[in-house]
Amino acid sequence: MQFLNSLLFMLAQMAPYILLGFLIAGVIHAFVPQRSFARHLSGSGWRPVVKAALAGVPLPLCSCGVLPTAIALRRGGASRAASSSFLIATPQTGVDSIAATWSLLGPAFAVIRPVAAMVTAIFGGVAVGRYERAETVCDTACGTDKDERPTTVKGRLAASLRYGFVDLVDSIGAWLVAGLVIAALITVFVPADFFASLGAHPLIAMLAVVVVAVPMYVCATGSIPIALSLMLKGLSPGTALVLLMAGPAANFASFTLISREMGRRAALIYLGSIVAGSVAFGLAIDYLLPRGWFAVDAADAASCHAASIPVFALICSALLAGLLTASMIRRFKSHKTNFTAMTKEYTVKGMNCPHCQASVARAISDVEGVTAVDVNLSTGKATVEGEHAPEAVIAAVRKAGFEID
Repeated sequence: MQFLNSLLFMLAQMAPYILLGFLIAGVIHAFVPQRSFARHLSGSGWRPVVKAALAGVPLPLCSCGVLPTAIALRRGGASRAASSSFLIATPQTGVDSIAATWSLLGPAFAVIRPVAAMVTAIFGGVAVGRYERAETVCDTACGTDKDERPTTVKGRLAASLRYGFVDLVDSIGAWLVAGLVIAALITVFVPADFFASLGAHPLIAMLAVVVVAVPMYVCATGSIPIALSLMLKGLSPGTALVLLMAGPAANFASFTLISREMGRRAALIYLGSIVAGSVAFGLAIDYLLPRGWFAVDAADAASCHAASIPVFALICSALLAGLLTASMIRRFKSHKTNFTAMTKEYTVKGMNCPHCQASVARAISDVEGVTAVDVNLSTGKATVEGEHAPEAVIAAVRKAGFEID
């Protein structure tokens, strides 16, 4: 029962931000030309990374809400380096959390927090750009999307809603649910006073905070009362900053989705940058800056734990749950597609997103004799019905930019 309550509470906290992320992703997809991404966020070097970090710092998106937006940037032409920079900078802070940080933790935290997010994002983005040179086939195969977008405002609004609340939900919904469940398990089974005995050992306390905070979900604003509570229990301001940085910047859902979208190495660099950056800034606060800058008042904590779940958050939770359920139903129906004996299955390599999936399905559908096609993005299997020439299917898929067996 405690797990279910934690899961529902976490869903309520995440849902508004996730839905906002889906909406922003849809608007970016439908209204922002791909050449804008190619001009500002593609290519090598530090400039795209800095631009992505600057764009991400003020946005009020959490570690889960930023995922659909970053995926839209990546699929629209942004480089791995710029996408990683955006993923690191955005969830750590935002205009809303900066104001809340100032009110509860003081001006020093409010200034250092976005600066730390910016530096960490640039470092992580540059590192990803250095070690991840190769680009995926998605960069070229998905390039046809810009020619297929509606030209009218009404059409683009419809396209943005479909992309954000259908295509992206289908693409990342299962991973999001898995990460949410695991985060809830961690939240339930890690004791609230786990860090209380580590107050005399700041570095050990920081590493303990990283181990617990990175996998579980906590938003940039929601992490503020937790950080305040840690400091009132005797932990150092640097340890509190580690929570403020590492907690919002990453969770299990983020890592799994980044691994899928940009590769395991990019995901590991992303995670390592967050951990190293948060600990480095935490140590700097504890050993280089005056402790008086980070003094907190115990009276501030009393109001941090009395808030209940707003009605708006509950409505968003129900809407998100409905979208995820609809996605599961669509996935189930696609697996139940009935084919006749004139069916052949192919393995397609290089599909990274729903646009790749659509490109493959469209290419196969144009082959003479094909009467039905089912392309499964997660397994890479394309099931083709009808009396067709396998050589023609292979040629069509390869012409579209993918490998096929």
